[in-house]
Amino acid sequence: MKIKEIYQLAIEKGIDQDPRSRETVMKVLEKEKKSYDELKEAEKKEFDQDKLFNPYGDTRVLYGDPECEVSRVLSGIDMETAEVLLADRINGRGTKIDLIIAHHPEGKAMAALYQVMSLQEDVLAKFGVPINVAEGIMASRINEVKLGLMPLNHNRAVDAAKLLGIPFMCIHTPADNHVNTFIQKLMDERQPETLEDVIKILKEIPEYAEAIQYNAGPTIVLGSKKNRAGKIMVDMTGGTGGSDEAFGKLAIAGVGTLIVMHIGEKQRKEAEKNHIKVIIAGHMASDSLGLNLFLDELAQRGIEVLPCAGLMRYERKEQL
Repeated sequence: MKIKEIYQLAIEKGIDQDPRSRETVMKVLEKEKKSYDELKEAEKKEFDQDKLFNPYGDTRVLYGDPECEVSRVLSGIDMETAEVLLADRINGRGTKIDLIIAHHPEGKAMAALYQVMSLQEDVLAKFGVPINVAEGIMASRINEVKLGLMPLNHNRAVDAAKLLGIPFMCIHTPADNHVNTFIQKLMDERQPETLEDVIKILKEIPEYAEAIQYNAGPTIVLGSKKNRAGKIMVDMTGGTGGSDEAFGKLAIAGVGTLIVMHIGEKQRKEAEKNHIKVIIAGHMASDSLGLNLFLDELAQRGIEVLPCAGLMRYERKEQL
């Protein structure tokens, strides 16, 4: 496959697994196209053309010729300067790395992370929060994340890849969409009665089972094993953690348990105040599951995947 084909596949599969409907995602792209058409010529030169077909600002080819053929990738959760040097070292030992695939965004994709957070508005609406309320409570959080990203040194790893001539891309929200949809569908089908039942189901998944060995497996952080789960919401996509105000709205909407990758203390307290149970599935395990579900698509097409940097690689041939 060519780099551009991997990129296009990531976008297409991300849309397929998006918790929003395909129609909703297409409307997002249509609005982007309309905004672009209304720009002045000078403004169009500064416009990121990828936004016309890719609704995920945190997923980009960061360096490399899109026409480059790929037979082997080095992939991990956090692919930073050290991992770029690792790729170069592997190359030096005679195993050619054609492309680095990171999960967490780097470069301009990291700077644009806040752009994908509007996805969370639709997810909240899907679980019963009025869309006007969802947009209202997310607005300040999106701006907070945007401001927090501005001082970062986004291009360190990308610069290293350029100097060493190793193509580099990141796949963030499309992978998170995969894990979010996978776990939500599993919970909807199995209908676990208690939090203990939820944990047992998660432990059946190999990424979470392995994470237990690293003391990073599924954990109940609010509630007890015998507490009833009620309505379960999986919250693992949309860039980063959402608004603290969401918990009260979700409680009113009838959500009983949240399954998340991670949660801050402030958010945990808000969930506790609103009697919502919380299970942390595990960050690296969840990211590994989401990325694996996409990497399986590449493996099916004959691309070798070398995992590193926190990626617990498991292939699911039977699900393709």
